Amino acid sequence: MNLLHSLILPPLSAIFGAVARTRMAAYRRGWLSVSQLAAPVISVGNLTTGGTGKTPLVEWVCRVVASKCAAAEVRVCVLTRGYGRPNPQSQIVVSDGNQILATPGASGDEPYLLAKNLLGKAAVIANPNRAAAGAWALKNLGSEVFVLDDGFQHLALSRDLNIVTIDATNPWGGGRLIPYGRLRESRAGLSRAGCVVVTRTDQARDLGSLSAELERLAPGIPIFLSRMATAGIHQLAGSPIEPKQLRLQRVAAFCGVGNPESFFTHLRREGYQPELTRAFADHHHYSQADIDRLVNDAQKKEATALLTTAKDALKLLEMEIGLPCYVLDIQIKVDDAESLAEVILDAVARKRLP
Repeated sequence: MNLLHSLILPPLSAIFGAVARTRMAAYRRGWLSVSQLAAPVISVGNLTTGGTGKTPLVEWVCRVVASKCAAAEVRVCVLTRGYGRPNPQSQIVVSDGNQILATPGASGDEPYLLAKNLLGKAAVIANPNRAAAGAWALKNLGSEVFVLDDGFQHLALSRDLNIVTIDATNPWGGGRLIPYGRLRESRAGLSRAGCVVVTRTDQARDLGSLSAELERLAPGIPIFLSRMATAGIHQLAGSPIEPKQLRLQRVAAFCGVGNPESFFTHLRREGYQPELTRAFADHHHYSQADIDRLVNDAQKKEATALLTTAKDALKLLEMEIGLPCYVLDIQIKVDDAESLAEVILDAVARKRLP
């Protein structure tokens, strides 16, 4: 593995960087076309692969637009690629805003979770061609504001505001481009941001240095600080429980998310002391064998319950699990929420004005 990292991956990263720069230049010079939607588009994205807390922020943005524009009954729609679904090139309407129209397996875990949490607030469409999905939503759903999930590098669709998330626990993905590191593009790309939201600031080691670097890379661009907070805990079957009930138990924690250590750290900060932690790949599709091994290992540690994320829970509903399984629901908390809401609503108002 060391030989692979030192000899093979750096040249591949150099090639990736050259292709990314060429692509950016092609869009900048008009060699590649950029589609426009007849409605405001707010993009939430990042510079790195893996979990940066982007999905909770997409939900937060939708709620802001839906609540602040409630008097005008604005129809919000999330446009997402939908990673991990079986037909990734197709379009699937996960929700029309009023009812869920697809299963977790067909839509992908994150689109389904967004659809479930945003019922009555926003529709959700999974399609790698976001412009086509947006045009369909304009015609068939009457959508009036779009929130582009994981859209910072999706340059084929014009947007009215770029929100970039930066994970305070690993802001630059090792400082190297894919595949040697986790950067999708160089840090200079932050100059395209309309604002930056730093996530998981409560887990940061040196927030001051990170803030200074962000100000240097994106001078004059608003920077907002945020953290993840527990919204509740419920049984896998759906019934809520009091968090203190679980703190008294010996638990085993597991997840298949982009930043698993942040989940385990969050649990410890909330007063849980997992006897066992187990990380699976992001978007992992669990087999019964995975669960059986997990339960067996947990019982060896004398754990009496399992604890996982809401994203993982969607793929466990049909499993036979030999221990009680609980789900931690999280939400994002923005320190200066009103100011960030104002930035978002200003972008929406500018596009919607005649």
